[in-house]
Amino acid sequence: MQGQKEIVRHGWGHFARHYVEMVIAMAVGMLVLGAAVRGVLALAGTGLSLERNPEAVSLEMAFDMSAGMLVWMRVRGHGWAASLEMCAAMFAPLAALLPLLWLDVVTPGSLMALEHVLMLPLMLAVMLRRRDEYAHRS
Repeated sequence: MQGQKEIVRHGWGHFARHYVEMVIAMAVGMLVLGAAVRGVLALAGTGLSLERNPEAVSLEMAFDMSAGMLVWMRVRGHGWAASLEMCAAMFAPLAALLPLLWLDVVTPGSLMALEHVLMLPLMLAVMLRRRDEYAHRS
């Protein structure tokens, strides 16, 4: 009951702001860590290609986005359970998509797009599950 009162008092604005912050943190993680990984691989004389290594590229992308969100969530005072649950939402699409890739139902190019499209509603579902936490943290 207390959580519902918090949502009413603070409104859905805080909740929506948190969602946008998470998407931004995810993008920053993807850009910063992705660049670091590509740089290290280039220094090692190798690299990852979506066409040649779609599984590795997709897992690396999910990791990069998770790391950015994890850092931001901890800065914002979220506990480990909520933070790791949100990270799991970054990897969950791959549980369904990788078998589809292996069965040639999806292409490597569409794998990445679908991975991103599925992450966003999964993030929302995780947030709605803990809506009292996301609606009142500043």
